[in-house]
Amino acid sequence: MPTEETTSIDYVMEAASGPHFSGLRIDSLLSASSPSPSPRASSAVTPISSSSPVADSAADKQPFVIGVSGGTASGKTTVCDMIIQQLHDHRVVLVNQDSFYRGLTPEELQRVHEYNFDHPDAFDTEQLLECVETLKRGQSVHVPIYDFKTHQRSSDSFRQVNASDVIILEGILVFHDQRVRNLMNMKIFVDADADVRLARRIRRDIYAKFVKPAFEDFVLPSKKYADVIIPRGGDNHVAVDLIVQHIRTKLGQHDLCKIYPNVNVIQSTFQIRGMHTLIRDRDISKHDFVFYSDRLIRLVVEHGLGHLPFTEKQIITPTGSIYTGVDFCKKLCGVSIIRSGESMENALRACCKGIKIGKILIHRDGDNGKQLIYEKLPQDICERHVLLLDPVLATGNSANQAIELLIQKGVPESHIIFLNLISAPEGIHCVCKRFPSLKIVTSEIDVALNEEFRVIPGLGEFGDRYFGTDD
Repeated sequence: MPTEETTSIDYVMEAASGPHFSGLRIDSLLSASSPSPSPRASSAVTPISSSSPVADSAADKQPFVIGVSGGTASGKTTVCDMIIQQLHDHRVVLVNQDSFYRGLTPEELQRVHEYNFDHPDAFDTEQLLECVETLKRGQSVHVPIYDFKTHQRSSDSFRQVNASDVIILEGILVFHDQRVRNLMNMKIFVDADADVRLARRIRRDIYAKFVKPAFEDFVLPSKKYADVIIPRGGDNHVAVDLIVQHIRTKLGQHDLCKIYPNVNVIQSTFQIRGMHTLIRDRDISKHDFVFYSDRLIRLVVEHGLGHLPFTEKQIITPTGSIYTGVDFCKKLCGVSIIRSGESMENALRACCKGIKIGKILIHRDGDNGKQLIYEKLPQDICERHVLLLDPVLATGNSANQAIELLIQKGVPESHIIFLNLISAPEGIHCVCKRFPSLKIVTSEIDVALNEEFRVIPGLGEFGDRYFGTDD
């Protein structure tokens, strides 16, 4: 006969659902409004406040920004349209650099046929920056409408652009200003033969006096900043398909994984979500806390082992057939940060028979911030890949001390894989900025640290709860 507690646990496991990052759901985050607009917002790009409440967990979530550049008539618009069509299940907005042409002065209007519209000075880059920054904060904006007949911005109308999953910024000179480039997650340059572009331009209009010089002086040099170059523009369906696949992958990642490629969050499932729900519950029994923590730790360890190098190996199966597989990394050890890290040792031993495990103790000495370090590590640790164990990455200070010690012992930074159950964004920033070659493997990224430097929503003092010393 199942107990009431077992029934409730089964219910939680069954009810938990949805891919997530500790409540940071893609659908809610990308639609949530963000903090108040920048004080330098102008009337032409007006942030639109949302009536929806701002979710605390949405604070760091931002849309994916794509810059699309290339020469006049290269096929930029076609490529943008193809991307938008293929991302039909995501909210995508297109922001044209042409909307940010400066209105011409009376003197410039008198000589409009000599005005170079392909020069960087023809655009209001400051306003373009403000627009993209506002959209990245999750706010809608009013984008100016440029009248190409009067060469002025409309004074009584605008285009409202809403917060979206993906922002595409298109224009011949969107790569020219470094500040604009820095806002982009992906930069695409659409390349086309000069004769093709000229033919298209002639069909659209007869004015081409400044096109070729501006392309050579400003557009072509910005090609070096592109992450992807698409030859043949919109005719290159394979390239566009690959780009869309990459965008879909990035949309499924936490923002920190986009910033730091060395951060790996294991793919969430209903079971993982359910286990997190249980171990984060303050009313769960110690027995169940340990049981479900061990299950999660085992998953994290297995995922971490997948990041180790391997060699190809062929064996003969019982049927006499040849099977081509891989051979595990032989030179490996674990290092636990005492004492919470010791909770992860059993899972590592279960996965790696006979593995050596070292220990590091980091202790704060009074209020002066000094840290005394005790270590007991394998003598040949410099020759090994190291799995560093600590279930919670909070501020990152203790982790940095442990990593620094390993490096001092001769372990290459790229040979360290840091395994934890949950990570705070502050800790990830702290570790990854200092050690960009190290890998982090975690099962969830939480929202933030509170004023007491505790991970929120977190799971409390892991070591006390796991070893039963929290009473």
